[in-house]
Amino acid sequence: MAATIKDIAKKTGLGLATISSYLNGGNVREKNRIKIEKAIEELGYEVNEVARSLKTNRSKIIGVVIPELKNAFITEIITIVEDIFRKKGYATLVCDCRTDSQIEKEVVEFLYKKRVDGIINMPVNPDGSHLKLFQESKKPILLIDRKVDKLESDCVLVDNRQATKNATNLLINKGHKKIGFIAGPKDIYTSRERLEGYRRCLEEAGLEIEDRLIAYGDYTINGGAECLKKLVEDNPDMTAVIASNAEMTIGTFIGIGELELKVPEEISVIGFDNIEFAKAMNPKVTIVTQPIREIAKATARIMLSHLENAKKDSTIVEYETVKLSTEIIHGNSIKDIS
Repeated sequence: MAATIKDIAKKTGLGLATISSYLNGGNVREKNRIKIEKAIEELGYEVNEVARSLKTNRSKIIGVVIPELKNAFITEIITIVEDIFRKKGYATLVCDCRTDSQIEKEVVEFLYKKRVDGIINMPVNPDGSHLKLFQESKKPILLIDRKVDKLESDCVLVDNRQATKNATNLLINKGHKKIGFIAGPKDIYTSRERLEGYRRCLEEAGLEIEDRLIAYGDYTINGGAECLKKLVEDNPDMTAVIASNAEMTIGTFIGIGELELKVPEEISVIGFDNIEFAKAMNPKVTIVTQPIREIAKATARIMLSHLENAKKDSTIVEYETVKLSTEIIHGNSIKDIS
């Protein structure tokens, strides 16, 4: 005979109301949660998730929509977020939209039909129209890494402008004046912010902002390689280059290798993210790093906060924007020419 809620109550010594609250996604004390989960496992009690979701209008699932699952920066964040949600009784449903705005729209609609409780999105669509269903339903929307203008939602970002200002300033202090910049797509928030940081640093240093020293990539390895080769071809006087994301950093070094240039003797390089890659290179690469664990923790905290408030039928929604600082990890890929 299948175990019942009364069997759990008998085994744990807890009241039916406490156990029912747990099974329906309510708050229970931590020690009671542990007792209930242990009893469920020992008794082989099976929770009817479909019935529970219909009763509570909560699926205990959080949707996640990202541009590229193969992007190490993204997957590290999602891995940490998943672990935090799992401990709180939530599952995640992750969808990769292949950096395609139409696919992004389709997977968001798919998640909505699956009755996910909220959505975390690193948006590809710059106007946020793909999130209309979630906006209308008042379900929580949390954007990570990229902001969408005129969309009211929570955001977890890093200070991208300051990140590239710091990187550019480091090269200027080493005597570099002809500094190439490998930017991302023009319509992506992080790309625009990082390019603006580079521009502002040059302007504040009294250096000319030259379009020929800026190449626009697509946040891919191949894109980084092609941009590096174009910059070198168009700028024989270029002494340094900044790659503005992890994949294009790898691509930059592929391009450097194909051109048989020596780092830092012939060209100095600052990359973005991917600490393991930076350490493995010879010479070790100087890189800008983003606080991945802090991004993930802030993402989980904000989403869980909204879901807990939803349990209390809160009608007041306050949106939060978190902007975290980056760090430069120094290597040996910069030559001092001052």
